[in-house]
Amino acid sequence: AEAKMGKPFFLYLPLPAPHTPIVPLPPFKGASGINPYADFVMQTDHHMGQLLAALKEAGVDDNTLVIFTSDNGCSPEGKFAILKEKGHDPSAGYRGHKADIYEGGHRVPFVVRWPQGIKAGQKTSALACLTDIYSTLEDIADQPRKPSGGEDGFSLLPVFKGAATSGRETLISHSISGCFSIRHGQWKLCLSAGSGGWSAPGEKDAKAKGLPPLQLFDLGTEKSERTNLAATNPERVSEMVRLLDKEVKNGRCTPGDTVKNDRDVTFLPKGVSLP
Repeated sequence: AEAKMGKPFFLYLPLPAPHTPIVPLPPFKGASGINPYADFVMQTDHHMGQLLAALKEAGVDDNTLVIFTSDNGCSPEGKFAILKEKGHDPSAGYRGHKADIYEGGHRVPFVVRWPQGIKAGQKTSALACLTDIYSTLEDIADQPRKPSGGEDGFSLLPVFKGAATSGRETLISHSISGCFSIRHGQWKLCLSAGSGGWSAPGEKDAKAKGLPPLQLFDLGTEKSERTNLAATNPERVSEMVRLLDKEVKNGRCTPGDTVKNDRDVTFLPKGVSLP
């Protein structure tokens, strides 16, 4: 209604699909020929098509920004073995899945459509986080940045317009058990001995096997996160631990006044100290 009246509007649409319970409706049951999870994904695609059609019917699709994304990697409830047998890898070659500290736990689709504002067909390797959405919308709406709010968000509008980066240099993530990781450029430091989540090895098993408490990966040369470079790159590890410590103490990753964290934050594994 707002759109048809020519008024600006905002819609946040958090679909329950394809989260559990996996309950695809007719006519999507069996439509994928793979399994119920894949059917549910097809149903999600259909609903997005309905949304885009509604925007077009209202005559506002050309000047409406649509962002399609997710909050984490695929759940084991998707039945990875069945998906793999049919030639599908929901982690797209990255290690791990939902709950893990590895890229498969955090890398998600981020598809943007805005015909009047963004050139179609672009791809970018710019580092981005869902916390950037707030700052991006603030920028698009030409609103002044407030001292508080969006402390961990960089505007992606420059990236939408073709820039190589938003200004974000680091990205902090967590596993379901609270293990930290930090990205800096193509490097990623996981402050965990294992996945920190559901995939093997979990933290208990990794520690029992005597695996090192820190994992350093060069995502620029190996996206599968299998070669731990921490032992041969101690200076890089120290630099990234210091970056993480700085952002935790600042309570933010953007420039600005220090923000008090809601709770005490401990990110170093047992036996590891600050450099």
